[in-house]
Parts: sequence; C-alpha cells; structure tokens
Amino acid sequence: MTSDWDPASGVGATATMAAMARAIATRTDTLIDDPFAAPLVRAVGIDLLTRLATGELPPGDLVDRTAIDGAKVRTRFYDEFFLEATNAGVTQVVILASGLDSRAYRLPWPAGTVVYELDRPRVVEFKTRTLAGLGAEPTADRRVVPVDLREDWPTALRTAGFDPARPSAWSAEGLLGYLPPEAQDRLLDSVTELSAPGSRVATESRPNPRPGAESRTKRRLDGISELWREHGFDTDMTKLRYFGERTEAAPYLTGLGWTLTAVTTRDLLAAQGLPPLTDDDLRMGELRYVSGVFEV
Repeated sequence: MTSDWDPASGVGATATMAAMARAIATRTDTLIDDPFAAPLVRAVGIDLLTRLATGELPPGDLVDRTAIDGAKVRTRFYDEFFLEATNAGVTQVVILASGLDSRAYRLPWPAGTVVYELDRPRVVEFKTRTLAGLGAEPTADRRVVPVDLREDWPTALRTAGFDPARPSAWSAEGLLGYLPPEAQDRLLDSVTELSAPGSRVATESRPNPRPGAESRTKRRLDGISELWREHGFDTDMTKLRYFGERTEAAPYLTGLGWTLTAVTTRDLLAAQGLPPLTDDDLRMGELRYVSGVFEV
C-alpha cells in the first residue's frame, strides 16, 4: 500500500466511497441523515462517485442494494453508539480513521463533548477546509489529530488534549480490514491502554474465512473495480485491504477486559425492516458489529 494518500487516492478513496454510499442512503431513506456526505464527495472530485452521490447517475449495478443498505445500518449503529455513550456522561469521543465522517458536525452532542478525529493530515485538512467552505459548524468541541495510525498516534492524541484518566468512547469503523493483522492488534491494545474504566468501544469483528470464501470476495471486488473502471474511476479494491487469517476483534477485545455485545449485519437489516442479504460474496452477513464497556 502507498504510504501517502488523500480522499481521491489509495486507501483514502475508500472514505469517499463510504461517503458516496451514505449520500445515496440519505437521499433514498430516512434511516440516516448525513447532509454533508454528498457535498464532501463532490469536493473530492471523482466524477463517477460524485454523480452517484448526487443522484445524477442511479446506483444500478454500480452500487448494489446490499452496499447501500449496509451503509444505512452501519451509520445508524455508530450514531446510536456515540449518542448513548455521551448521553450517559462520556465526554471524550475518539474517531479513529475518521475519513469523511461528519458526526462532529451533524450529531446532537451533549454540551461539553470533545470529539477527536484521527486521520492522515491530507484527509483531515481536506475535510476541515471543505466543511468550513460550506459554512458548517461543529456541534461539539472538534479537535483534529492529523496522524498516521501506523505512527505514534497515542502521543498525538494526548497532545491534542485527550485525558486517558477520563472515560472515552472509541470507534474503529470500517478500519480493521485495512490494517495488517499485527497492526490491528496493536491498535486495539493502544485503545485499551488509553481507556479509563467506563470507557466504551465500537468496531466490526469478522470471523476468519471458511475455505474458498476469500476467493469469492476477491472475485466480487475485482468485478466492482472493473465496472467502475469502465465509468472512468480506476481503482483496485482488492489491493486496498488485507486478506488472510487474523485475530478476531471481538474475542481479542474481550481478552483485554472489554464486556461486549454483538449484532450481525443480518440482524441489523432485519431490525430496520430492510430486505435480507441475497448475494453475499463480500461476506457482509458474517460481519458482527460489536460495542461494549471497559470495566477493569
């Protein structure tokens, strides 16, 4: 993987893809409301993603229903996680690999909430500048931490004002699959080391693949990439993520002292009255959304 990216290239483009899916979901349903998703995608300047985000081009085969419905339930899961945590008195929020996430601008945070956004400098600077140009104002005390998560991000976070002696709410949304297995474990270790009792965490935990499952996933991703290339967006989605065996996040976090609950994508779709998965070569149905409290 490249060590340098922005929202239009490399791993950074996945943040734009996610925002595009949220823009479609916002436009077509009331389950989530992200008014900043489409403007951010437009500002990135990838023509295909802009046309999809704004509705100029219908999703069709380019963005299937599974991806759009997945964006709905994923966004709703993390929105509810953060609001539950902060309404219970947690005042420090940490969004790891924040990408084009706009929660610091769109959620009704309780007074006194501080939201730390961590991502590479070019990503967070772009988002800050773009939203300022739109006249958007954060709804919390937003503090940007421009840092590569492969570097000493805990020190950068403390320097921005984070207090590890106070409970915090952490999210690692759509992140772990883009980290090497050992980097995933280090990140979860660091989160735990920085968490006071009463802290909360939310992330995804995917079971290790059954034989042949990852081959189907790669074929599906290759097919999406080829279709998007035909529309002028040249990306290789298979090369952006790490495959192979890794420690499953949920049992790893439990072993570190977190008390977790888990819900699958299938469960979230059913709870929101959305259609069940049919074509699941991307293994979305196996994905478990986990959240919990650090009580050690």
